[in-house]
Amino acid sequence: MSINFYSPSTRAAGSDLAISISPLGLVELADEEFQIHGPRLNRYASSWAFYLGHHHAYRREPGEARMTFNYVRGLTDFGINFALGRGVTFQSAKEYAHIVPALLNRVWETDNNKPEVLHEIGQQGGVSGDMFVKIAYENAWTDSANNFHPGRVRILPINSSFVFPEWHPHDRERLLRVKIKYKFWGTNLEGTRQVFTYTEVLTDSWIEEYINDDLIDQRPNPLGIIPIAYAPNISVSGSPWGLSDSHDLIALNRQYNEVAEEVADIIAYHAAPVTIITGAKASNLEKGAKKVWGGLPKDAQVFNLENGVDLTGPLNFMQLLKTAMHEMAGVPETALGSFVPISNTSGVSLAIMWEPATRKRDRKLVNLTRLLRQVNELVLRTLFMNEPETLYYDPDTDGIIQPGQPAVIDPADPLVYRTECEWPDAMPTDKLIKLNEIQVMMALGLESKRGALKSLGVEFPDEKAQEIFEELVKDAKEQGALDIINAQIGAAIVETTGMNPDGTPPEQPKTSTSPASGSTNSNPPAGPKPKSGGMSGELKSLIDATGNQIKSELVTQAYGTKLPQRRNPDTDN
Repeated sequence: MSINFYSPSTRAAGSDLAISISPLGLVELADEEFQIHGPRLNRYASSWAFYLGHHHAYRREPGEARMTFNYVRGLTDFGINFALGRGVTFQSAKEYAHIVPALLNRVWETDNNKPEVLHEIGQQGGVSGDMFVKIAYENAWTDSANNFHPGRVRILPINSSFVFPEWHPHDRERLLRVKIKYKFWGTNLEGTRQVFTYTEVLTDSWIEEYINDDLIDQRPNPLGIIPIAYAPNISVSGSPWGLSDSHDLIALNRQYNEVAEEVADIIAYHAAPVTIITGAKASNLEKGAKKVWGGLPKDAQVFNLENGVDLTGPLNFMQLLKTAMHEMAGVPETALGSFVPISNTSGVSLAIMWEPATRKRDRKLVNLTRLLRQVNELVLRTLFMNEPETLYYDPDTDGIIQPGQPAVIDPADPLVYRTECEWPDAMPTDKLIKLNEIQVMMALGLESKRGALKSLGVEFPDEKAQEIFEELVKDAKEQGALDIINAQIGAAIVETTGMNPDGTPPEQPKTSTSPASGSTNSNPPAGPKPKSGGMSGELKSLIDATGNQIKSELVTQAYGTKLPQRRNPDTDN
């Protein structure tokens, strides 16, 4: 059966693809804009159509099967999760490692939902082929319930079909002008709902906003650079645009669905075959299962129209198409749920089997790293401009400051904005094997504790090491306090019962008898006093003071009384 799939430009104007371009359909583009960006928008339309399940360009008769196997979405989502599912951590230059990583962690984790933002960025790249991210600052505000919301930096992935960038003619990494354009519902002056077109034009100097071509706001750009980061999903040499993960899958998925519908039609025919009646009237015969027809004319014949089509060929062809889609996407067939005996598969075999997916992930991470570096630079510049106090080191929120690191960030230093992305391994690892490897390397002196923490995926190893040390000190003090209590209890038992806690009599002090007088001396014989080790008075005083402080802490820990704590304190106090 032949199926006519209309061109993407024709389908993009239809209702089935309205959501892929805009919630309300295509925005109006000038001739120059359509000439430059028209092919890109058509490519977006086709990719989003198949990702959202719009695989057919016509309607079948009611009751006929409509087969849609959406391998485009399944394989695309797998590529996104394989690349970004384990997240990413950020590291900065050593000079600012005590401030910058904590600020980035605050913006990504507190001001924004990091996993959701990363997935949305990956989805735009995987489907459209291009990733645009806008950075903006949301001022502090108070809602209607009188809840205060502090200011925050927003990381906003933008639908690629809404963005119309203009690069320098001789430098594709330099943005000159960006236009963001989309439709939205609003209420006009008469109080009725209607569709408006919003347009925002951003340059290094100015920001302009339009509603239906009417200028509503014009202001200087306080940042001095366009707050939009861009990177392609998979680079194409000589082109400013990227390739989507579904680029090679659409034609194969279309053919797969077409053959699947033909197979479904054949199966449906055999389930309800056509009955041929000759020499009799069908109206006189009772229809239904387990019916017996009798009294037919001797020349009458009743039989089902049989079809001797062998489905082996179509089914093998469908399997061929499915295998080809997995090969084009670089995804093993077992990734979407096929059974594989994991217990009988070695780690090397798994690595070889997943090598195509790993290679494709590495290609994607090159551009994702480039994009996130731009995003982090815009985040830091926006944060420093709107919250100047973040330039100063804060021991309560920032990391551990090391000798030589500044207490105040110089925003003019380009080293501040140079960040690195650390991507965890996408393949699952056995933690026990990993710990054994780290233990052997540390025993050989080839790894430090800080390096071991980083190998285990700890984002802030210095803070983790400090936390472990403080916990060990606390445990030692608590054990010392417990020893003091046990000693006091033991002394009380001896004083009360005259027996040790274990039931044995206490030891008597040794006495010495003089042979001449027969007198007894319980004092030890006088001997030479130990010589002083030459310790300075200042060092001895420091040790004594430290020892007295530890003694005081142990006594307080053992017997001290803590101040009562209020669970509902007065907010004014």
